[in-house]
Amino acid sequence: MKAPVICIDGPAASGKTTVAKLLADRLGYFYLDTGVLYRSVTWVALQREIPPRDGESLGQLATQLLIEVKPAPKGDLRQTIVLADGEDVSLAIRSPRVDAHVSEVSAHQSVRTALIGVQRAIAEKGGVILAGRDAGTVVWPEAEVKVYLTASEEERARRRVDQAAEQGTQLEYAAVLADLRRRDLYDSTRTVAPLRAASDAITLDTTPLSIEQVVDELLRILHEKTGVSIP
Repeated sequence: MKAPVICIDGPAASGKTTVAKLLADRLGYFYLDTGVLYRSVTWVALQREIPPRDGESLGQLATQLLIEVKPAPKGDLRQTIVLADGEDVSLAIRSPRVDAHVSEVSAHQSVRTALIGVQRAIAEKGGVILAGRDAGTVVWPEAEVKVYLTASEEERARRRVDQAAEQGTQLEYAAVLADLRRRDLYDSTRTVAPLRAASDAITLDTTPLSIEQVVDELLRILHEKTGVSIP
């Protein structure tokens, strides 16, 4: 019997990546931050000077680009090791420049079509945690557990600034907050795979919670939904 699939969706900096990685470590599941696929395409497109509005060229790039995702060693600054055609882009895809364009790039149906097969091939094996914006609504609607993480805009901006500082980059809080608000609006109103909670997802506001508290709550939800024993 296959282990369940857990989908964790939510807006930028809501804690999806950090929580999903810790949860995967605890359960021994494979963890995929679906956003790194779109970020990788965005980063390579910017390097090749492909405009974020050029859906046709971006779709061709997404089809041809070899993206590999591997677990990062414990304590590594890279949350996930991401290779694009063999090049380590794990930190580069988290840059403000990629942040500014990834929503537009990922809104193209051609790009999503090229990448969704990779995500589904991973999910169908079971024992997987998918974190993204449409994991539970588009990528794997049949997931046994769906959670939508959210947090206040101010808390999410603070987290993004702190995360960048840990990686050696200084960001202005006001600029990060404005960018988060812009991305929230764009992601939630786009025509293709808009950001939203699945109808059967459990919404969890992480604003007042520590990372450990969020992980514990997700483990409780997993056990309640599937009966899986918690290590």
